[in-house]
Amino acid sequence: MEASFEMDRAFEMATSTIRFGPGITHEVGMDLSEWGMKRVLVITDPVISQLAPIEITCDSLTRESIEFEVFDQVRVEPSDTSMMEAIRVAQEGQFDAFVAVGGGSSIDTAKVANLFSCYPADLLTYVNAPLGQGKPIPGPLKPLIAVPTTAGTGSETTGVAIFDLTQMRAKTGIAHRRLKPTLGIVDPDNTRTMPPAVAASTGLDVLCHAAESYTAIPYDSRPHPEKPVLRPAYQGSNPISDIWSEQAIKLVARYLVRATDSPDDDEARMHMLLASTYAGMGFGNAGVHLCHGMSYPVSSRVPDFHPPGYPDDHAFVPHGISVVLNAPAVFRFTAPACPARHLRIAQLLGAEADDSQLDEAGLILADRLVQFMQILGLPNGLEQLGFTDQDADALAEGTLPQHRVTKLSPRSATKEDLVQLFENSMQLW
Repeated sequence: MEASFEMDRAFEMATSTIRFGPGITHEVGMDLSEWGMKRVLVITDPVISQLAPIEITCDSLTRESIEFEVFDQVRVEPSDTSMMEAIRVAQEGQFDAFVAVGGGSSIDTAKVANLFSCYPADLLTYVNAPLGQGKPIPGPLKPLIAVPTTAGTGSETTGVAIFDLTQMRAKTGIAHRRLKPTLGIVDPDNTRTMPPAVAASTGLDVLCHAAESYTAIPYDSRPHPEKPVLRPAYQGSNPISDIWSEQAIKLVARYLVRATDSPDDDEARMHMLLASTYAGMGFGNAGVHLCHGMSYPVSSRVPDFHPPGYPDDHAFVPHGISVVLNAPAVFRFTAPACPARHLRIAQLLGAEADDSQLDEAGLILADRLVQFMQILGLPNGLEQLGFTDQDADALAEGTLPQHRVTKLSPRSATKEDLVQLFENSMQLW
């Protein structure tokens, strides 16, 4: 007789195949040739399209006599409109495979273009409920090689794609294991063109990925699925994800400031890229929680913020900034649920604290995060993005539908809690 459990007793680890090393972007064409691919869509953004990573990628395809087309209109922090344009090109081109070169925006765009070229449907069909229908991806996708040029999103490891729903003024996404890239080409040489502001933002995103997955609810505290295919991609903290998360935090503590201050510091850039991949493996299976859930309405409702070091073609908040500005308030709030884990993160980040200070774990971690933000020159809270306390209610309303991540918080947050968290994030020091 089959056992019946109320709560889950298993976790599942899934990630893309990862190849790491300087110069390996030259190998992209060889991989696609060995897979029998004849026609490929390369997806990137207007800035990266003019830089070495794209040149090297296209040269590798040419050497292998692979026909390709370049779509270079990815929007930084993608919207449904920019996604639909990439989908149109993917559907009309009849491509065998996809190559994404760029940050998380390019990789996420390629995931969505791949999905809808294989299984055409309304855009909301696969979008996470309740904003979309949340239908599972019905079958395998075409091969996708992801070539990250930033050390932050870890999108080369995960089955998640995030974008703005313009009409709803909401940020959401699609999450399914079948979205994972077939291969991640993680080449430290490709981060040499990353501006310091981008290095800081994406590096702090790495830190939040790792800290949120490490403090997410345990995998065995959610309901047991009726069948394995219904086990969510974001399952809660687990022993394997914990290892990746801890290692990522250690690397961030040692190398983030160096990688930001000195773009020519090859050692620091390499280790931050490793940290991004480690954190991606961790949160891609454990999940993130309130910092990310709160970041989505911040991104989609920002009044008029033009971040330095990024293209100035539209107002937006870089993802890492929208996440980390909420983090001090969030971790002060969640620490009572698992103080030892919060204190451990603070210790990994260099805080001089011991186990006798568990009652102060949230404050200690928050203070350490603020120190990093000050050193890296980040905005001092949401007020510097153009928000005020009067926006806190609307921001809380925008967070409530983000069930995919908020349900993983170790401490449940009501709307009133979220309003207070946003108010506490308006000014950080």
